[in-house]
Amino acid sequence: MTVLEELKNLSSAEDFFSYLGVCYDPAVLNVARLHILRRMGDNIRASGMEPDEAKARAYFRAHLERAYQDFVRSTPIKERVFKVHRDAVRPKSAPLVHLSIPGNVREPL
Repeated sequence: MTVLEELKNLSSAEDFFSYLGVCYDPAVLNVARLHILRRMGDNIRASGMEPDEAKARAYFRAHLERAYQDFVRSTPIKERVFKVHRDAVRPKSAPLVHLSIPGNVREPL
């Protein structure tokens, strides 16, 4: 079984850290587990390279460590990994304004 197949069979953030041999603070992991794993996946997709099997464990380990360190130094809200957090700071669009044409005012029904 390949390293990628092994990773797909893991079920918890702790399993990923254990399998890849990355040390972690449980307090950080308890707050940001989904964010860390999402950031790891985003980083892997952005790297655009598929590791060869001989280097796969080190490749995935490096991405997990990088994602974890993002949340050691910051918070899930500040990192905005998920769309709901990004949307929370997006500028609100101007409300639609009803336009009326002079002389063409309709009476309410």
